[in-house]
Amino acid sequence: MNWFLDINSKLIDTKRSSRLCVICKGAHLLCGKSRCPVIVRASIMYEAVRYFDKLDVEGSSPPGVFVGRFGYPKVYVGPLTPPFKGDTRILDTPEYWFGMSIEDIVRFRSILLRGERLMRVDSAANPDSLLVTLQELAMSYKPVDLEVKLASKPRASIVLDDEVQPLGISAPLSRIIPGGNIYVDRRMEKIYYDRDIKAADAVFDLYRSGVSVSSIQKAFSLGIFGIGSNRRLVPTRWSITAVDSIISERILEKVKHYPPISTYLLFESVYLDNRFKILMMPSFWSYESIEAWYPKTVWNPDGRIPVIEGDWEGYHGKKNYAIIGGCYYAARLAVAEYLNSIMRQASVLILREIHPGYIMPVGVWHVREHVRNALRKKPIVCQSIEEALSIISSSLEIPLKVWVKHSHLLRRELYQRNIQDYL
Repeated sequence: MNWFLDINSKLIDTKRSSRLCVICKGAHLLCGKSRCPVIVRASIMYEAVRYFDKLDVEGSSPPGVFVGRFGYPKVYVGPLTPPFKGDTRILDTPEYWFGMSIEDIVRFRSILLRGERLMRVDSAANPDSLLVTLQELAMSYKPVDLEVKLASKPRASIVLDDEVQPLGISAPLSRIIPGGNIYVDRRMEKIYYDRDIKAADAVFDLYRSGVSVSSIQKAFSLGIFGIGSNRRLVPTRWSITAVDSIISERILEKVKHYPPISTYLLFESVYLDNRFKILMMPSFWSYESIEAWYPKTVWNPDGRIPVIEGDWEGYHGKKNYAIIGGCYYAARLAVAEYLNSIMRQASVLILREIHPGYIMPVGVWHVREHVRNALRKKPIVCQSIEEALSIISSSLEIPLKVWVKHSHLLRRELYQRNIQDYL
């Protein structure tokens, strides 16, 4: 019998918000979404689980690693491995995913087995043989053939809740055996053996040398950077935001020495039923990101009106953690990259509408790549804030007055005089 159909397995976890799902069963789309997220997850999971009904899995890790956050300072750590060999980089490289469907992204994640071993976060300072292998895996620039031995067969559960991100099947890890060479990136290796360099310096040095953001995030999570005795495993969720924040802050230190832009620049990007508008205003550095979650979307499933949240920073940066989480820093990184490329600074506002077609979260990578995509395009050049806002209001559904109400930067631009007005 296929273990996925084993009635003793915990296949479905329901929450109060899932009552509508029980009534609908995916047939009537009562939630208002264009596709049922439960069926999307379940159908793709069903495709994947038949490959993992065993204790020994062989495949090419993209390379991929995962560090959990529950139970901190003891966390689950392990490799991500598909049940086949070859060039599997696309399965765990978000930079390749922009423009793909949610189904494709979920399929990439579902086919990756997460082996799990409980470790203390401070074990990165003096790693055992398993952690050393995982660290080498995180430093590899090519897929690595692995034999993954499990302590028990993989188990899967379908959680009927919009908070679940696409994740693959997991199982307790016994050991991993590399099937050949691990192609360690020499830039990573140099940082690994430098036990006197601070983690933030290591992150930025690797970024400047051309290592991708997602690769740096994996290495950061495995405790590869930092002063030797202070090295720690970092939950994957935290490492993503930490790297985005570190790199963008370092770039902005340089951007703040550039002259401001001279006109208003407007960029846009539409993908996964997310609509982004990026407005750059001629001023010194400041930044604001605002999200409008429509009813029947991931984080506003039962609402009747859009829920709007945002956060901002002035010239001297932001001290506390952004209300809207990692998306704030992912977008800020893309903005900082663009301003550095044109050698200018600006006051930057990002307006994001999330519509019901965004049936499940796919990770903050898509915000970073959304903004990068927008900034690769030729901007609309406007001579006044009124002209820019007129264009914005014609393509976003949230009324302009609502955006102004929620935006510190727009109110400042529209109503506050500055010293240049008197010169």
